[in-house]
Amino acid sequence: MSLLGKWRIIELPGCEDDYADMVEPAFIDFDQGAFAFGCVTGRFHGGGEATAISFDWDGHDEMDEARGSGWAELQPNGSLRGEIHLHQGDEIAFIARRWATSSTAC
Repeated sequence: MSLLGKWRIIELPGCEDDYADMVEPAFIDFDQGAFAFGCVTGRFHGGGEATAISFDWDGHDEMDEARGSGWAELQPNGSLRGEIHLHQGDEIAFIARRWATSSTAC
C-alpha cells in the first residue's frame, strides 16, 4: 500500500470540529500534490509509492500567501496521520482515510 491517491481529512486534532470543512471537504491528494482544510490550501511535490513522506508546500492561508512543510505516514490500520506546518505559524495535525470513489456513471 502507498500514499498515492486522494485522502479525506477526517480529523484535525486540536481544532474546532467544523474547521476542517469550512470552505470545502478537507483533503490531501498525493497524485495532484495538493491539500485543503479550513482556509488553508497548498501545493507540494511528492507521494509516489512510499508509505511516508516529508514535503515543502506553497499556497494560501485565507487570502494571504503561505508556505511551510509537512509530513504524512500510512498507519497499520490503513489511515494516514501527518502534520502541516505553516512557516512561523501553527503545526496542524491531521488524520485521513482514503477518499471514497464513486463508480456511478455521469
